[in-house]
Amino acid sequence: MTEVFRDKVDVSLTVNGEPVEARVPAGQHMIDFLRMELGLTGAHASCEHGVCGACTIRVDGDAVRGCLMLAAQADGTDVWTVEGLTDAAAVSDLQDAFITRNALQCGFCTPGMLVAAEELLSKGGVPSRGEIREHLSGNYCRCTGYEAIVDAVESVALNRAGKGVA
Repeated sequence: MTEVFRDKVDVSLTVNGEPVEARVPAGQHMIDFLRMELGLTGAHASCEHGVCGACTIRVDGDAVRGCLMLAAQADGTDVWTVEGLTDAAAVSDLQDAFITRNALQCGFCTPGMLVAAEELLSKGGVPSRGEIREHLSGNYCRCTGYEAIVDAVESVALNRAGKGVA
């Protein structure tokens, strides 16, 4: 182990609305900090290359890959995980739509999909199906085939815009 990985860094951030202060290894990834140090296991560690989207979290309002960000880089940021977005009811309509539209099966990708979809919908308006697909394209699902996921996100966008669908 090189010296840089033994070094620790003090960080102060907000996670799911709560202040967090910690001393983290300089090379620890954000996903590992959230899962192992804070017990927030909703975001999954999977490919560890930023390709699959299972580790998607929100940092200062933007969806980011927790496996590509170091915990030390989160100093001073506002971080939201799927647990926090759930507790704040920010994704409850998306969760309901995923169930209604059968947009989840094994559920492994679902937390990352919900965080990414919420980022898109937080911008307002009703994105086209193509825009939804593009925005979610960095999140892999091996079970559903994506149509149901796009249906769910589209239905929530329409409902939030007052153009409700069944």
